[in-house]
Amino acid sequence: MSTNIKRIGVLTSGGDAPGMNAAVRAVVRSAAFYKIECAAIYQGYQGLIDNKVKMMNARGVNNIINKGGTILKSARCLEFRTKEGRKKAFETIQKHQIDGLVVIGGDGSFTGAMIFQSEYNIPVMGIPGTIDNDIYGTTHTIGYDTALNTVIGAIDKIRDTAISHNRLFFVEVMGRDAGHIALNAGIGAGAEEVLIPEENMGLERLLESLKRSEKSGKSSSIVVIAEGDKSGKNVFEIAEYVEKNLPYYDVRVSVLGHMQRGGSPTCFDRVLASRMGVFAVESLLAGKSNMMVGLKNEEMILSPFEKAIKGKSEINKDLIRVSDILTI
Repeated sequence: MSTNIKRIGVLTSGGDAPGMNAAVRAVVRSAAFYKIECAAIYQGYQGLIDNKVKMMNARGVNNIINKGGTILKSARCLEFRTKEGRKKAFETIQKHQIDGLVVIGGDGSFTGAMIFQSEYNIPVMGIPGTIDNDIYGTTHTIGYDTALNTVIGAIDKIRDTAISHNRLFFVEVMGRDAGHIALNAGIGAGAEEVLIPEENMGLERLLESLKRSEKSGKSSSIVVIAEGDKSGKNVFEIAEYVEKNLPYYDVRVSVLGHMQRGGSPTCFDRVLASRMGVFAVESLLAGKSNMMVGLKNEEMILSPFEKAIKGKSEINKDLIRVSDILTI
């Protein structure tokens, strides 16, 4: 382990995700284990600019592993995109004698970290925290598994109503650029169709699928739609189009929205966040920088920020095949 780092800072940035608190806890306690200090930075990069920093010890993160959201708060920070803003952030780093930084967030957060590191040569390590699971370099991001379980629970409840009233429900889930939540939750909840950004099935194919469902005797149906679906229409427009062309369906729409971000993290997310937090601290102490921690084949790996930001997380093609088969 390197002896150059005596104090590290940790912040959460971007959209909150269940498991971020578990990652913060792991970073703080790993620092304590290796006998270095840890500075908690509140409200992301904005807090770094505004000097919202508090020293935190192992006892300061008691009882947060089970909590959703982030105790460190998060905020969008346009000022950090400017050289003047980053200069203020570095002055805070100097003031608190922070030798390395752990950033928990998504690709936007990592872009800021990469630029900051290049300008001021402060060692930075990233931990992927986003429910969309859309970051290259890891099979799972923190919060994704919890979001999936939240969506599954919601669809199960919606299906009860769909069956009771012979209705067709369109359920919109998060996923502006990636369909991981929609595809996996769609299969897990037994949806009749899944619409994702990676596969533009087209509205006509959707109509044909729903016609087959009705002819096969299905009296109710669930269609899961990622918010970034490439049909060119939003979920309400799609529902209206189907209702117009298939008038025998009683159509309803449910947009799950931000409820997918909240809630107590699953065991998987708690363990993943804990492993990533420990590995991030150990990587900094080993002299690594400008990299993101990831999970691959059950092992912790590192990927350069540039690859994590510019790379694209691939949708599992076999899951698409499975979905097509099971919607018969």
